[in-house]
Amino acid sequence: MSLPKFAIGMIFVIFAVALWSAIDTASFGMIILRAIICAIVLQVGYFIYVLGKVAMHSRAKSRGKAVEPVASGAKGKADLPLQRPLSR
Repeated sequence: MSLPKFAIGMIFVIFAVALWSAIDTASFGMIILRAIICAIVLQVGYFIYVLGKVAMHSRAKSRGKAVEPVASGAKGKADLPLQRPLSR
């Protein structure tokens, strides 16, 4: 999952929690507290997800297995020169 997708999803989830809290007739302070707790839980979950992906990638690389490139489906990127001119 990319960071922009996560950020948009996180905003929607926090909005849903705030809306649920408002429907539950919670005070403004409680709505803010629930939104902050929700954001912290989502951030910790995303951190654990990324940490797991990095660990799996490094484990597969150390075992010598083929590892998919990060930008799969990108044709022709390997053919580009390492240095490009700044102007034409």
